Amino acid sequence: MAYNGTQLFLIYSGLFFAALVFSLLVNSLFMRFARTLGMREKEQLIERWSASYKPAFGGIGFYILFLACFTLHGVLFPGEVAVLRPELLGLLAATSLGFLMGLADDAYNTRPVLKFMVQLGCGGILIASGTCINLFEAQWANVALTLFWVVGMMNSINMLDNMDAVATSVTIAILSAATVVMIATNAMDPVYMVLLVGTMAALAGFLFYNWNPSRMFMGDTGSQFLGVLIAFVGIRFFWNMQGPSGAWEPARQVIMPLIVFLLPIADTATVSINRIMRGHSPFVGGRDHTTHHLSYLGLSDGQVALVFIGLSLVNVFLAFTIARFIIVWENLHTIAFVSYGLFVFGTLFAITRRSKPHP
Repeated sequence: MAYNGTQLFLIYSGLFFAALVFSLLVNSLFMRFARTLGMREKEQLIERWSASYKPAFGGIGFYILFLACFTLHGVLFPGEVAVLRPELLGLLAATSLGFLMGLADDAYNTRPVLKFMVQLGCGGILIASGTCINLFEAQWANVALTLFWVVGMMNSINMLDNMDAVATSVTIAILSAATVVMIATNAMDPVYMVLLVGTMAALAGFLFYNWNPSRMFMGDTGSQFLGVLIAFVGIRFFWNMQGPSGAWEPARQVIMPLIVFLLPIADTATVSINRIMRGHSPFVGGRDHTTHHLSYLGLSDGQVALVFIGLSLVNVFLAFTIARFIIVWENLHTIAFVSYGLFVFGTLFAITRRSKPHP
């Protein structure tokens, strides 16, 4: 069934608000009936930013709405069997595996090696189902880069989830960028639109409870699920994005995802560099993220979240500009966008080197 532009707008708008209401209701029920999932840190010497322990139910709501959107697509667009495409079945399997791993980690505190192997498994599922970065002529290099990307995103979102509302807001911006790119390039895929709009609504509903002072965390259940999802989105809409000219433009392929995912990449890189320089493991929690150092400069938790939201909106606008207005990629474009990325990274890194933790 073919819909016109107005009908599509009403369908996607209705889906967003219905999913938003559902997200608010399901998270409200979680808050009422359970208080302990994700609170295993009480018995551990893990240094967390929040002084209180709160339930980590956000990821469960994300996953429920994600599954609902898979089913709902057939209702909104009858006659289509797009959800049976191999890459979408692979996405469903990989996100389910990530979700279950996160749920186990929140409940039982699984071993890091097991977590890493599951993350590799998520990447392997995506590759086997047809979702792989196509950048090099050698396929083994594409596979290696894809595995690195998936594992990196699953850990980056987990690490960025260190202060109220930050990881949630950044993820909404990444999914928004994918939606904007589809619209800008006239390549709207109904099943992807339903999944992205539904997930953004789930995140927006969770944000109501996750804004400072938060009443709920997403936990590893949420961060592992979202990590797989945005890794898939990054490959499908940014890494493998073809320019309007149709020519092979590796610089566009690399810069597009780096701009859209700039904040999680910058935070993870900054934390890893600083910890290695101090002789510490990059994989142990601490109060040394870029968000924390912005707080040490005097910003409140809410203001830190607003800073990341503002930067995320700039990145979404740049993604739209690249997709809509840059027909042929030139060296000048590479210089401009790389300079912007280095400026943001350099500024955040410099802040972590100059600001000092509060006693």
